[in-house]
Amino acid sequence: MNIQSPVFSHPILQRWPATRPHVMQLYSFPTANGVKVSIALEELGLDYEAHRVTLSDADVKSPAFLSLNPNNKIPALIDPNGPNGEMVELFESGTILIYLAEKTGKLMPEGAARYDVLKWLMFQLGGLGPMLGQLGYFVKFAGKEIEDPRPRKRFQTEAKRLLAVLEGKLADREWIAGEYSIADIAIAPWLRQLEAYGIKDLVGWGNLTHVPAYLERFLARPAVQRGLNIPARDG
Repeated sequence: MNIQSPVFSHPILQRWPATRPHVMQLYSFPTANGVKVSIALEELGLDYEAHRVTLSDADVKSPAFLSLNPNNKIPALIDPNGPNGEMVELFESGTILIYLAEKTGKLMPEGAARYDVLKWLMFQLGGLGPMLGQLGYFVKFAGKEIEDPRPRKRFQTEAKRLLAVLEGKLADREWIAGEYSIADIAIAPWLRQLEAYGIKDLVGWGNLTHVPAYLERFLARPAVQRGLNIPARDG
């Protein structure tokens, strides 16, 4: 154990001790957002230690977790070996994906193609994820008790529109930005979430061709299969 590592003295270790503080420390839970990072880490073959942080207030609002992410959301990551050997503390799944891609020089091309990946990453972060998450709230969770149909209809309509955008883009390609990238790692877990929310029929999944095939290709990747269960849902 490298006790000189700055990770070793980080407040988050009071609740989630690191057995190998010299490697990346992932704090996450296998949600659609959480698995983005574990899948990327597996795809890139990086050495890391995963810590299970549930969505309960006892975990995400604990002083230990807030010391790393004041926004109390998973995933979060510490890299003790960042640029110039400095420790890097990260939260927000999109930021972490960009960081890992830049650190390794993989899963994101250079030049103009880089921005093709980034725009589809932002498409997921600002549109697809929030819209599907809100629709799930109004169908499966507390929002289903709201009698007014307008909120659910609003998110249903927008979710269908966003899926239609993906359907058109994937008509002539296997991956959203050409080569497999962090954009796919961001998008596909949210498509998988439709099943868990029970909203596939609501968004017209059965009328899509290219998007279901895209998700099937993604889920067939060995690194994806591993990452979907890291950290384990049941501790």
